[in-house]
Amino acid sequence: YIGSSGLSQLNMKSFAFDLSHAPECSLQNSFVCCRIYMDYNATTPVDPEVVRVITDALTDAWGNPSSNYLPGLKARDIIYHSRDTIARMVGGKAEDIIFTSGGTEANNLVFHTAVEHFRKSKTSAQGDTNSKQLNGRGSLPHIIISSVEHDPIKLTAKHLLKEDLCGLIGPDWVLVVDVTFVPISKVTARVEVEDVIAAICPTTCLVSIMLANNETGIIMPIKDICQRVREVNKQRAASAPRILLHTDAAQKIRDGNPVDGMFQFYGPRIGALFVNDPGTTTPVYPLFFGGGQERNFRPGYDMVYCMVGFCMDDELLNRIKTSMLLILKSILLLSLYFSELRTHTWKILNVFCGNLVMCSHFLRPSHILLSCGIPYHVATNALRISVGRCTSREDVDIVVEDLRDTVEQLERMN
Repeated sequence: YIGSSGLSQLNMKSFAFDLSHAPECSLQNSFVCCRIYMDYNATTPVDPEVVRVITDALTDAWGNPSSNYLPGLKARDIIYHSRDTIARMVGGKAEDIIFTSGGTEANNLVFHTAVEHFRKSKTSAQGDTNSKQLNGRGSLPHIIISSVEHDPIKLTAKHLLKEDLCGLIGPDWVLVVDVTFVPISKVTARVEVEDVIAAICPTTCLVSIMLANNETGIIMPIKDICQRVREVNKQRAASAPRILLHTDAAQKIRDGNPVDGMFQFYGPRIGALFVNDPGTTTPVYPLFFGGGQERNFRPGYDMVYCMVGFCMDDELLNRIKTSMLLILKSILLLSLYFSELRTHTWKILNVFCGNLVMCSHFLRPSHILLSCGIPYHVATNALRISVGRCTSREDVDIVVEDLRDTVEQLERMN
């Protein structure tokens, strides 16, 4: 599957990057032990230059960023420049960026914020006699996601379906959260805008649709969804809580996307949230409490040595964006089907690529491929091949030859 074009206006988003700084690529030989890396959609190797700047930060910027001595001042400077870099990358403001431990935390914070915002909005409108009987579902906060979301979105939604919230919001309030899983088209592998809008009800508090799928490369119609949801928000401004918009954009980056919400950055394995005017235009309710870092939205000691990976100039930012677009557009999915020999396939291949059965640590096919209408036995044997900045034409030739040899071996074994 090859994805193409299209980006968005939203409330929340999520991203993943190849934070490769060096103009020459020395990543492959440094860690793959004579195997070729072809799984850039899962993660990107850390460039030696990134390792160097992280090491320098651990040596020179180890101080408390709130202090006035030199190591603390250096740490504070790194945080400032990292926040500014990310803001420029997504077309936002530095004050819109909130650092987190990773994308999973960022996505969980989105859902926590949406439910908490719904609760507080309904509390302030308790005089509404219809607040307990909206849409036949009582006053359950309602969340809409697609059927092909990443696990941090999908599993958080499923958890909220079962979570007993009585202890938090009182016996007269909701017991669970209502979630609609919007299916994707079997033809385009995209979620349909009309299906998302049709799922909205008076208690909908969050719409979360991924921007680009990491397994198929398909880009969702986020811009159109955003425009339609904002029209709904205008119509119901006085009668129902505002619907927050979120996209998990871990596979795609682009400037100029007005959003309310959150996103994750992976580089040296750190996360960040983009929030449109956090605490004012867009609500943010912290998951936990502590020392007041990140304006109390996400307390905890600043991971300066990871943030330093974002201190980049415009030229490097453009290289990163180009690299991410290459990764997204280069996804190849194939299936080697030998009924009794599936486990041998991964031992024979001399290529590091994405085994979509094993990527979630469970022996099961990808739910995303199944949602696309791929037969179970084909999805069970799926391989995802994705290239990156360091992939050469010679690497591709070797991979093709290796796949051919692997198929021949499996045929003999079968």
